[in-house]
Amino acid sequence: MNDYRILIVDDEARMCAVLKAALEPEGYAIATATSGTAAINALDTHAFELVLTDLKMGEPGGMEVLRFAKQRHPQCEVILMTAYATAQTAVDAMKNGAYDYIIKPFELDELKLKIRRLADRNALVEENRSLKNELKQRYAVENMIGKSGAMQEVYKMIHKVAPSDATVLIRGESGTGKELVAQAIHYLSPRADRPFVTINCAALPENLLESELFGYEKGAFTGADKRKPGLFEVAGEGTIFLDEIGEITPAIQVKLLRALQNRQIIHLGGTEPIAIRSRTIAATNRDLETGLKSGAIREDFYYRINVFPITIPSLRRRLEDLPDLISHFLAKAGKNHEAITIEAMEKLRMYLWPGNVRELENVIERSLIMAGDQAITVTDLPPHIQGIQKLPTSFDIPEEGINLEDMERRLIHRAIEKAGGNKSRAAKLLGITRRKLYSMLERLG
Repeated sequence: MNDYRILIVDDEARMCAVLKAALEPEGYAIATATSGTAAINALDTHAFELVLTDLKMGEPGGMEVLRFAKQRHPQCEVILMTAYATAQTAVDAMKNGAYDYIIKPFELDELKLKIRRLADRNALVEENRSLKNELKQRYAVENMIGKSGAMQEVYKMIHKVAPSDATVLIRGESGTGKELVAQAIHYLSPRADRPFVTINCAALPENLLESELFGYEKGAFTGADKRKPGLFEVAGEGTIFLDEIGEITPAIQVKLLRALQNRQIIHLGGTEPIAIRSRTIAATNRDLETGLKSGAIREDFYYRINVFPITIPSLRRRLEDLPDLISHFLAKAGKNHEAITIEAMEKLRMYLWPGNVRELENVIERSLIMAGDQAITVTDLPPHIQGIQKLPTSFDIPEEGINLEDMERRLIHRAIEKAGGNKSRAAKLLGITRRKLYSMLERLG
């Protein structure tokens, strides 16, 4: 507690000595001043967490010390000591920023308790501030991995949209880092010191998702034994991140649309509208346009969430970032770039990463376990990556040209045939997700 510095100010030197003797054993660093001028000089050259000052002194008095302390060090707290307390004194003290006042004569234990509570509160505030700064640094765009042109475009979009309140739709395959982008937007925005609340819309059935998002009143349904705020309320003036937004039913889409348009929600079982102040960021790995055609996605909802779309490129479209990503995951495990052989790195370059960055992280973690204390070799990689053969770097296009859709169709059906009809395996052979395979099958017939 020696880093908690207290300046005691009283024109009676004996009072300063008594208070110093009482507070130093509590672990505080104590300085004293026997006049308002000496106190102001001390505050001008040193920082204190607390000023404990007498109110009635020769000019400058305790109120002037209070004003100077709050002007010079806004985070510094001030407790006034006075034998002449009136209601007006208390009002004036609080108006000028005093934390509290204490009436002379007082019990030393009472003063110690006030200071202990204040010191504990300040420690908690500082811890929260430190944690928030750590989060801001962790999710800063500068800490995102990737120097490719595709990722530079993503960074540019993040910087453009972060200062606004616009609804953002982050699109990209599973494992591309959509939540990281959402967090980067939040921590770059004026809302950075407010909550960042996340919900995976695909993880909950419709009725539970509705109660989580919008909250409910006591007795709204069986088991609702008390009122519960929804996540839009929990987010306050922060950000709510709706992951897998493409999975919600049209019924929930209607309610979300109304909330986003009117900036209001109504609890399940309630009748009174509740204003919401949070910003909304949504993410999906689905082809929403296909959902529009099938009716799974409402058109009005689509246009409401698609205000500012950001598309995260798949890893296979930015393979130039692979070495930096691998170095990052090795560093997380306390290893350097020498922890993987050139041959193993080349195999990883040849793979098309249908699971994107998340799959890469899992592969590196597994391979490090397999390698033990040695560098990762090809034999430490998962079997489906070990067996990859290098593709030809070029092929001839006949003079009469080709039918690209026909080639795609043949390639897909050949992969399904080779996989024995297993669509998941066929998707892996093609380096795409199962969802993408079904989308292509629907498009190509």
